[in-house]
Amino acid sequence: MKLISWNVNGIRACIGKGFEESFAALDADIFCLQETKCQQGQVKLELPGYYQYWNYANRRGYSGTAVFTKKEPLFVRYGLGIEEHDKEGRVITLEYENFYLVTVYTPNSQSELRRLEYRMEWEKDFLAYLLKLQENKPVICCGDFNVAHQEIDLKNPKTNRKNAGFTDEERACFTKVLESGFIDTFRYFILMWKESIPGGLIGLRRERKMQDGELIILLLLRS
Repeated sequence: MKLISWNVNGIRACIGKGFEESFAALDADIFCLQETKCQQGQVKLELPGYYQYWNYANRRGYSGTAVFTKKEPLFVRYGLGIEEHDKEGRVITLEYENFYLVTVYTPNSQSELRRLEYRMEWEKDFLAYLLKLQENKPVICCGDFNVAHQEIDLKNPKTNRKNAGFTDEERACFTKVLESGFIDTFRYFILMWKESIPGGLIGLRRERKMQDGELIILLLLRS
């Protein structure tokens, strides 16, 4: 199964820049999109062979997520079931026979960290949601978590301390996610391959300047 997580930073603009051609070429089983920034009826995508599921923010041109999947899920849920969190279209959950698929666009703490307190509430509630799902089936979570977890994930870590996405609080929350049993699949495979990469892991990652957060696919198997 091929999964792709993609922060499109506005699906309408992305369509004008070759989204449909890239979509067809990638030919994934499931696409998870974040930051779609559209409302119902503003976008019409013809994607033969895919079921489409969209979650829109109440605020126009803001946030939003979508999932396109070749296999029809058993059930689809939008949001976390918590009114405070579900106004911004940040979560879609698809239930399949053997696993749950969750896409998420985590709230940004914003300039001067004015949403950091809210972000901490989100982190607590979202992890609780994932762990509740895991009681029934394995969980795959794809999304933009709006965090650079380690210094190696930033070009200039020292100057980004206390900036949104790289605060001690946000990084600690992602550590807690991993300690709960989730596997960061990108880092898992990179660690497997690093011996064959010129310059090693640091040589690969230092070239990537992370603007907002990392696109991450997490896997949690039932214990």
